[in-house]
Amino acid sequence: MPRAILCVLDSFGIGGATDADAFGDAGSDTLGHIAEHCADGRGDREGLRSGPLSVPNMDRLGLGAAGRLSTGKAIPGLDFPGDPDGLWGYAAEVSHGKDTPSGHWEIAGVPVRFDWGYFPETIPAFPKELVAKISEAAGLDGILGDKHASGTEIIAELGEEHVRTGKPIFYTSADSVIQIAAHEGHFGLERLLKLCETAREFADPYNIGRVIARPFDGETSETFRRTANRRDYSVLPPEPTLLDRLSDAGRTVIGVGKISDIFAHQGVARVLKGAGNDQLFDRTLEAMEMAQDGDLVFSNFIDFDSLYGHRRDVPGYAAALEHFDRRLPEMINRMRAGDLLVLTADHGCDPTWKGTDHTRENVPVIATGPGIAGKSVGGRKTYADIGESVAAHLGIAQGPHGTSFLQID
Repeated sequence: MPRAILCVLDSFGIGGATDADAFGDAGSDTLGHIAEHCADGRGDREGLRSGPLSVPNMDRLGLGAAGRLSTGKAIPGLDFPGDPDGLWGYAAEVSHGKDTPSGHWEIAGVPVRFDWGYFPETIPAFPKELVAKISEAAGLDGILGDKHASGTEIIAELGEEHVRTGKPIFYTSADSVIQIAAHEGHFGLERLLKLCETAREFADPYNIGRVIARPFDGETSETFRRTANRRDYSVLPPEPTLLDRLSDAGRTVIGVGKISDIFAHQGVARVLKGAGNDQLFDRTLEAMEMAQDGDLVFSNFIDFDSLYGHRRDVPGYAAALEHFDRRLPEMINRMRAGDLLVLTADHGCDPTWKGTDHTRENVPVIATGPGIAGKSVGGRKTYADIGESVAAHLGIAQGPHGTSFLQID
């Protein structure tokens, strides 16, 4: 029985979403704009990288072709000659948001057709009654922040005051989220996680998708760094996902990175964590060794989004893509006969775009495996086609929201 490896390059959009204007993102293109910046020298950084974007392994599988299909434009540096070796195309999102849960749930066959709750771009951002309930239940003397902010910037801004006063840092973004930052040593990691569990309970009436624990260490604003002990507290998907269907069929889903958190730990049998893309790549290789016939390895590579997309760091994003691409043959070489590897994303986060939030984009659909011939899968109308293709490959009945692209002539 075959296995499947599904890798989400978090935020690696390829532009072209027909409804991007409704999100204020018309013209955003994570891949295209990174490639353009690299081609004209704006992606150079001394000691990190220089020159045109170089991702030959993904390009050979069809990344450049998928980008051209999505946007109708050539992508500098991605010019693989001839027909790609992999299955290639793009998928459009039908979920109402451009956030992490919506993207991942839709990939797993369950689009989000409802509207999430959001917090306004005001100071304070959170309702007074919500903060009061959380503070009373958690025994807090107050909170800091209470606004829309970049996670790294607000820790630099308020981290020292947090250490001095013991008040945790609350902030949000354009996503449906409450983020709580606290120092692992001075505040305590377990205390932060318990606080987030409390906040999750009181956030439910506001229809908030996630409460995220953002622990950090260091002793000054210059040395504060977020640690790998992030935890996402998500609501449950509204319907059974691909992960549930596989679990019900007796298969094992191994979640790498924040996958289990995104699905509220439902349908994931084993969890492997890692600090950053390189460790997450290593954990994915470990998961492939663990996976038995019929199992799914589902990985999220978070650095593209959290370190480079949100921080609008073009050279950093480009270097991360190039590093992932250099390591990709390690994953391909560990595949067994019958395995399927799928590379995709959950939304965009164009590092050249205004603001610091996600961007509404199509995502790449790149697939390969021993014996799989290269061909176009076209433009898919929903991310759910990705999950249903994995389901078809693993011999699971098709769900109600997508169709497999594996049988395209």
